[in-house]
Amino acid sequence: MNDGDGDDEILEVQRNPAWRRLEASRILLAMSTTTSEPAWEVAKLFPDQGSWSEEEYLALGTNRLVEYSHGSVEVLPMPTQLHQAIVGLLYSALVAFTRPRRLGSVLFAPLRVRLWPGKLREPDVVFMLAEHAARRHEEYWEGADLVMEVVSDDDRRRDIEIKRREYSQAGIPEYWIVDPLLESITVLRLEGGEYAVHGTFARGAVATSPLLAGLEVPVDRALIPEDV
Repeated sequence: MNDGDGDDEILEVQRNPAWRRLEASRILLAMSTTTSEPAWEVAKLFPDQGSWSEEEYLALGTNRLVEYSHGSVEVLPMPTQLHQAIVGLLYSALVAFTRPRRLGSVLFAPLRVRLWPGKLREPDVVFMLAEHAARRHEEYWEGADLVMEVVSDDDRRRDIEIKRREYSQAGIPEYWIVDPLLESITVLRLEGGEYAVHGTFARGAVATSPLLAGLEVPVDRALIPEDV
């Protein structure tokens, strides 16, 4: 083997996402014991925005919500107490309805949902029908049958407009937009490749699902959890 072959092998190892994570951990440990300066060097171990691969994104270990779009990663803000309480109630409502009927699987973020190649999101609550179980994988789900997002005030357009467009493009049959600021739940159903409004449910109303006939979520209960 000549020196050039050895260099190629080293470069191949350094491109491996597992090596990147190990090296990042090593540098963080070393810097935590030798200096109080920010660990800027860690950033050099990750791809530039626009050049991330799906493999590198899926190998990214973090306790933050991170979504992936065509080579770039988007770090979402940490959710508030109210946001998490609403997510928990929606998740519990879906589980209580679907599990006894064995209708499918319900999970909550962080869970990666692949909308199409190059686009992965992490909906707040996600449901997959039992007949589509083959689309559930350990690292991510291939689409979903119902997704719910609690609107975040840092960027309301992300949940109300951008994800509405993306989820319809991905063919997800139903999308719930839960808006604490407007105190409403908007349920969208997919018709002809675009979402139509099944209903906008305000305080005092009960949100229903066209996909899961019989599911009822009181808006007051969802938006004002008793334990917050």
